[in-house]
Amino acid sequence: MVVKETETKPIVDELLAKAKKPAQLSPAMHRFYEGKMQVIPKCAIRGIDDFAFWYTPGVAATCRQIEADPDKSFELTNRWNYVAIVTDGTRVLGLGDIGPEAAMPVMEGKALLFKYLGGVDAFPICLRTKNPDEIIRICKTIEPTFGGINLEDIEKPKCFQILESARSEMQIPVWHDDQQGTATVILAGLINAFKLVGKKPKESLITLIGSGAANIRTAYVLMRWGVKPGNIILADTKGVIHRGRPDIDEKDDPWKYDVAQKTNRENRTGGIENAFKGVDAVVAASKPGPGTIKKELIKSMASDAVVFACANPIPEIWPWEAKEAGARVIATGRSDFPNQVNNSMGFPAIFRGVLDVKAKTITDDMCIAATAELALYAEERGMDETNILPRMDEWEVFPREAVACALKSIDQGVARIKPSRMELHERASAIISNARATTELLMKHGLIKPPPKEEELLR
Repeated sequence: MVVKETETKPIVDELLAKAKKPAQLSPAMHRFYEGKMQVIPKCAIRGIDDFAFWYTPGVAATCRQIEADPDKSFELTNRWNYVAIVTDGTRVLGLGDIGPEAAMPVMEGKALLFKYLGGVDAFPICLRTKNPDEIIRICKTIEPTFGGINLEDIEKPKCFQILESARSEMQIPVWHDDQQGTATVILAGLINAFKLVGKKPKESLITLIGSGAANIRTAYVLMRWGVKPGNIILADTKGVIHRGRPDIDEKDDPWKYDVAQKTNRENRTGGIENAFKGVDAVVAASKPGPGTIKKELIKSMASDAVVFACANPIPEIWPWEAKEAGARVIATGRSDFPNQVNNSMGFPAIFRGVLDVKAKTITDDMCIAATAELALYAEERGMDETNILPRMDEWEVFPREAVACALKSIDQGVARIKPSRMELHERASAIISNARATTELLMKHGLIKPPPKEEELLR
């Protein structure tokens, strides 16, 4: 069915207004609550005498045990559940380099998702330095306090250097959500989308539009999962990425250079349109639309095409336009369209899993284990072309995903402890349920105040 422009205009206006509404409400909501996170006790305090063992003099005996064996800090303190969300504020959402203070609301939001979806106690660490070596040094310096590090909103290419160096030099999991988190959820969506269209993803042509941290890592994860490197094509603002591009320098950006050497078997060159011709799937993590991707480009793809337009707040192409152009499965980064591709389906559970085995690192294989569980959950509960991924309110997927990551940690020899599958699932379920129930209880008793009405916030 062809939709006339006069019919789509009201829809577009409504969606744009809807996209703007959270931004209108957000400052007032943050001001009302004075931020989003707080620290509360988890131990019993029956009276003032209990502080004799929670603090001095009794706590000295606990300190002595950790002095003798530093790994006991994972047993005798909450270190096992602490994650630092580290940023320099140089690549915050679509806002760019806005500085560490302005990055705080995003990092607090990340901490909120960590707690509510994964039961993880995460803390914003916003740094007044842009030097990658200094950021690595700081991560290593604060390692004794935390069970894991989540790198966030750091510009490329230094984000690759920071991740790789910190991962190799530290004994706790370090991960960059803009890289590994995005790649995890994208791969899960692609697995199920290809099932629905009856194609084999490991044999199909896949184009990645945008060559930032998200798509560079997605390329690596796709290759690690089994997609033939030559079947992956990347494109950026200058066109198709190929091994002869003179502007892609090994010294300036070794990761982009490496991908350029490994991908694009046909050695396609030229403008972005050449990245679309005959490919089975396109994953865009680029400039917000609408109109970044034209309908004509979708029409040039193979039949039963898969299109992920992940830019926020407006996808690179409206979903109905992609549908009209011949795409069969379409995903975006927005919650008000079908098939939302959202990192929140990855990082809370992945960290829950690796924290529960006190893992020393997070590998791409652990991300792939999470991917498999995400895809399987959607398939088991039933999926179709408008429902290929779990949603944030399907909380049962998070313990399953956590267990998958924990077991992979054990398999790869990086776990400090080795619980059984059942023990891991029971623990993850209990911790996540507790976090959700605590929030609900605080709201029920007015300890978290109900927000004002929207009209009051917008005054």
